[in-house]
Amino acid sequence: MPEKRVNRRNFFRDAANAGALAGYTLLVRVDGARGGESSGAPRPDFQQIAPPADHAARLAAEPNMTVADLACDVMVAGGGMAGVCAALAAARHGARVVLAQDRSRLGGNASSEVRMHIVGADCHNGRPGWREGGILEELRLENAVRNPHGAWELWDLMLYDKVVSEPNITLLLDATVYAAKVGDGCIREVLARCDRTEHIYRIRAAQYADCTGDSRLGLEAGALFRTGHESRAAFDEPLAPETEGPETLGSSILFTSKDYGHPVPFTPPPWARKITKEQLRHRGIRSWEYGYWWIEWGGMIDAIRDDARIRFELLSIVMGVWDYIKNSGAFPESATWGMDWVGMIPGRRSSRRLIGPYLLTQQDLMGLNGEFEDAVAIGGWSFDDHPPGGFDATEKPPCRQIHIEEPYNIPLRALFSANVKNLFMAGRNISASHVAFTSLRVMGTCAVEGQAIGTAAALCAREEKTPEALVADSGAVAALRQALLRDDQTIKGAKNEDPNDLARRARASASGEVKGSRAAHVLDGFVRDMPGEWEHRWGGPMTPEGAWIALEWDAPQTISHVQICFDSGFSRELTLSENQWVRTRITTGPQPETVRDYALQYWDDNHGDWKTIVEIAGNYQRLRRHHFPAVETKKLRLQITATNGDPEARVYEIRCYA
Repeated sequence: MPEKRVNRRNFFRDAANAGALAGYTLLVRVDGARGGESSGAPRPDFQQIAPPADHAARLAAEPNMTVADLACDVMVAGGGMAGVCAALAAARHGARVVLAQDRSRLGGNASSEVRMHIVGADCHNGRPGWREGGILEELRLENAVRNPHGAWELWDLMLYDKVVSEPNITLLLDATVYAAKVGDGCIREVLARCDRTEHIYRIRAAQYADCTGDSRLGLEAGALFRTGHESRAAFDEPLAPETEGPETLGSSILFTSKDYGHPVPFTPPPWARKITKEQLRHRGIRSWEYGYWWIEWGGMIDAIRDDARIRFELLSIVMGVWDYIKNSGAFPESATWGMDWVGMIPGRRSSRRLIGPYLLTQQDLMGLNGEFEDAVAIGGWSFDDHPPGGFDATEKPPCRQIHIEEPYNIPLRALFSANVKNLFMAGRNISASHVAFTSLRVMGTCAVEGQAIGTAAALCAREEKTPEALVADSGAVAALRQALLRDDQTIKGAKNEDPNDLARRARASASGEVKGSRAAHVLDGFVRDMPGEWEHRWGGPMTPEGAWIALEWDAPQTISHVQICFDSGFSRELTLSENQWVRTRITTGPQPETVRDYALQYWDDNHGDWKTIVEIAGNYQRLRRHHFPAVETKKLRLQITATNGDPEARVYEIRCYA
């Protein structure tokens, strides 16, 4: 292991906020004004990222490449949604993080290079109310406000901003992991190369996370993995095919178009396919501003090594489909539409899946095997299998979707390697059968897996534990789960039981209560309601004077940190998409349910009045944290003067810490 581990001073943003559960220290984060990011972040250390060539080491096999040695607590390979959330979570819990991404943009399939909108447990409003919380919610809310016009490149830039503004993260773009040194079952160092800058990065860490999707880090480290699909008998999964095989889901290339208001002709390239109506009988064309996930191909060959062929075939189908729309005569209203973007990177759905101590199956996702004591994240997308032939399987529908009635929990044991002792994984490469993978693979689920392993990796680095030792320790698992809940990560059925949360010993009162809501709901430990419910939140009618909710204790409490969880409209979708049907279901800008302007006040017994500690205007985030010089009081009040449009002030939870 590296000699330098997580710095305790950095691990806790403020030691006064630290708590203990069964002997383990809870992880804490104090947020800045825009949600979770650090304020006043320093510039990246370019001397570290790109050391002068004449003073750096070189590898004998690469005499023209400059070696940069990097030491950290957690190394994350892959900068898609899983990797971004893993890196942010680990860094916010005090770990020094290196995040290596093999492209120039973060976001993976959600970036401007591929442009697939993020979906997850809410299943396109088929299950409203289950939108993911935590870091992904923070990013979605940030984008809704900063990028209301839906520019993909600004989404990319926002992800970059979040990462480089985090002082504990060193970001390496255009850096591909290509080798790993392993000893005693642990990764000792990883090599990543950036040919654009002629650097080789030699990265030493205590914990590693493979968020590459293709399991590249796991492959180099000798981690066990699976490919293809299993037989029905392998795990007794009714949705599995009768026989096993190498085939899996294909890749897709998307395109966008817009109406230019005048005729826009289109001449396909000579290698474009000639598409017929018969080929589209299971693939409906209703609009063409954003198309089409069903332009899919390559599930019968190697998604990685055959990438060049897959790109060509997908582009030939895209050009053929657009030619059909423009020139077949079936859609005369397309005359003024022109294609304005086409992807050049196939969006992969599947390749390798790493094997963990636990392998998720169809029965787990259906809730037939009971709950997991080490549950750390949720999923909920349908079982969503596609024919390996993709577009060429014209006789079949492009997918078979089997709805899952309830969201399911994902255990930590499916998120680290069974044979590499310090390797976590998150994304479409976690430990699962092919059937389970068809639900787990979507990016909303990948993102919350990333937050889970980032938090766990920081804890393992600090405590000098392996992931296996962590899950074997019930106290450590309980502390991890409470830390995730405090960061607004959803774990189905779990609630706030943090013994250091002073608010749990308080009584709540309010200026008023919407029918069905109660002030006491902010203390019940849950932060999610289904549409129309007021089971776990307080709603106070807004008057000209605003609304307030207060906590009161029998004895004075010393408080220096308050955390508030507001309502941000989980009943709606919130993503970035070119699809007009999806866009009609999204509210851009601040979500109307969210409290905008508020003040935190404490009762000063000496003067007999309320004193303001914190005053905020223009809030749009769901989770807000405030740290201030300690006050001693028996009463704390949240005074709300404006929402972002709703007639009620809505609060899910208030936490208080010494």
